[in-house]
Amino acid sequence: MTTSFSDLGVPRPLVAALGDAGITSPFPIQVDTLPDTLAGRDVLGRGRTGSGKTLAFSIPLTARLRGAATRAAGRPRGLVLAPTRELATQIAATVEPLAHASGLRVTTIFGGVSQNRQVEALRRGVDIVIACPGRLEDLMRQKFVSLDDIEITVLDEADHMADLGFLPGVTRILAATPKDGQRLLFSATLDRGVDKLVTRFLNDPVLHSVDEAHSPVAAMTHHVFDVPGVEAKKELVRTLASGTGRRILFMRTKHQARKLAKQLTESGIPAVDLHGNLSQNARDRNLAAFSSGEARVLVATDVAARGVHVDDVELVVHVDPPAEHKAYLHRSGRTARAGSAGDVVTIVLPDQRKDLATIMRKAAIDVTPMKVTADSEHVLNLVGEIAPLVTPTPKQTTSNASSRPQRDGGRRRSGGAPRQGTSGAPRQGSGERRGNGSGRRGGSGQRSAAAGGRSGATTGGRSGAAAGGRSGAAAGGHRRSQGRTSAAR
Repeated sequence: MTTSFSDLGVPRPLVAALGDAGITSPFPIQVDTLPDTLAGRDVLGRGRTGSGKTLAFSIPLTARLRGAATRAAGRPRGLVLAPTRELATQIAATVEPLAHASGLRVTTIFGGVSQNRQVEALRRGVDIVIACPGRLEDLMRQKFVSLDDIEITVLDEADHMADLGFLPGVTRILAATPKDGQRLLFSATLDRGVDKLVTRFLNDPVLHSVDEAHSPVAAMTHHVFDVPGVEAKKELVRTLASGTGRRILFMRTKHQARKLAKQLTESGIPAVDLHGNLSQNARDRNLAAFSSGEARVLVATDVAARGVHVDDVELVVHVDPPAEHKAYLHRSGRTARAGSAGDVVTIVLPDQRKDLATIMRKAAIDVTPMKVTADSEHVLNLVGEIAPLVTPTPKQTTSNASSRPQRDGGRRRSGGAPRQGTSGAPRQGSGERRGNGSGRRGGSGQRSAAAGGRSGATTGGRSGAAAGGRSGAAAGGHRRSQGRTSAAR
């Protein structure tokens, strides 16, 4: 039998708000946790990014606080802690429609921007604060906010908090909340001191673990492309970036990310960068461009490995292999989210082979490296469109057209209800990715809302030809899956 949100005890106004956004069926982590969280229990939820955790805590957060008659200045009653500004913003976009249906006010608090607007919101009175630890502690020290009235606290991506060195601040913040308040902690793993937070601050918690720690996504196909040198790598990166769907390219340094985004844009592939050197306004602007489809390529450092939740990212490319296996899994988790399918490519140079083999072994990814060039059949099938970087001769065009039927408008999707998007309200949907035999697997999913708005357009109406004189010929044929992970969700 299919479980509904009403069956799980979600209040009727919230069920209606979810239904208005196209969300009618809960995900497994929501099915498991909601009965306990709605009953007021402390809950430890373990699950990957993209498994539906944001709604799993947003629903009990707003359900518990709804209906309050008054709100005091600078004294919120609900608190969500997030490791990054991007994640805080996107959590807010998911919480706000539910808060609106419950008569609640929400504000975000994070660094990188002036605190004046945040202080003013606190003075007017808010019910829920979604915050990064550093700026929240600053405002606490300045007496602009008190946590004495907090009834429910959520710690999201606790393991990433640990990775970033935020646990001392998180510990001080949690200690400032009432001991009898409800606490929900969501994390992919329980290492790096997260277990100490659980022991100290959660009262008889119920553990719900939907996915094994570090488990790769079952609907994700992994590829390792071996190239002989830097120039071959550059050509391969340009080809991988030239497809029609959204894709994220990961680099190790801020300078390299900025440089590659500029080079791609100048070559006719709209791209934006995301890294620590950008101001908050620039981050928001670039992420909005990527979310809306204005730029279909995001070139990022590990600042985007978590906390960036954008619908329909079809491909993640590790242009520079990550330093360790956890970073590999978190970067890769930007695709194949919430039941959808996706591909992950790692580009490796000869002197990186040994280190990458160690990373893949620790990440439990079994994939055989392939020696490729930019125009290898496996690469072009993965891109989804035959879009050579030079204009082909008539003979080449004829050959391509005869061997690979031209696609009608690029990769298409069919399916049911609207997807959870980036318009500020969560959407859900189902759909099968198609590409005239491209072999993409289907999926359905709730996706967490992202800041910046979304146009709602998919790649279905785009021409397969990239700017700059690329051919419009497209690859049909059978997609060859390289290294499909066998790990169960």
